[in-house]
This record gives sequence, structure tokens and C-alpha cells, in this order.
Amino acid sequence: QVQLVESGGELVQAGGSLRLSCAASGRTYAMGWFRQAPGKEREFVATISWSGGSTDYADSVKGRFTISRDNAKNTVYLQMNSLKPEDTAVYYCAAGRSVVAITQASRYDYWGQGTQVTVSS
Repeated sequence: QVQLVESGGELVQAGGSLRLSCAASGRTYAMGWFRQAPGKEREFVATISWSGGSTDYADSVKGRFTISRDNAKNTVYLQMNSLKPEDTAVYYCAAGRSVVAITQASRYDYWGQGTQVTVSS
């Protein structure tokens, strides 16, 4: 069993930046970030392979968000730049048993509780 704890979410103005962190209680493999806005379904944001050598992003965040990881610290990060009001959501960290990057939520085994990101216009 792996516990995931997200942090870093807060209120920020449009155009600003935030860095989210997700600390895992143990070794993890593929990691991902998802988000859920009020009244909407959870959606994929970014994923990173176990080695960190492969990443993938939702079209809506490409060029603005960067996922990275530090396996020595069992931590994955999401650097979010040029934030927009439509990025407002609860952001969730997820961990899977695959070594390759995963975009589908159903393939993840562990989830964090989420951290709120609010972008004001």
C-alpha cells in the first residue's frame, strides 16, 4: 500500500505559477497528475515514467506544465506556469505499478486526497 500526499495548491492570479508536490510513502513507478473541476469529470493532466525519461501531457497544458520526479525522495512534481482560470480544479496525484507513463486513470492503483488550485482572472 502506498500513501500519496499532495501539497502546493493555492489561490493564484492568472498568468502566475505554482509547483505542486506529491510525496509517496514508498517506492513508486508510473506517476500521474489528474484534475477535477466543479461539475466536471476527473481529467488527465500529465504522467511520467518510472525513470523520468518519458512524459505525456494533456493538450490543454502542453507547453505550460512540466512533470518531474525525484525517486530518491519518492516525490513527483507538477510545475504549472501561465496559469489560466480554466486550470482551477482539485489536482490529484496517482501512482501505478507500470514502469511506463500512463494516461488512463483506470490503470492507476493509488490516489492522493487532492490539493485545490484556484486561478483568479
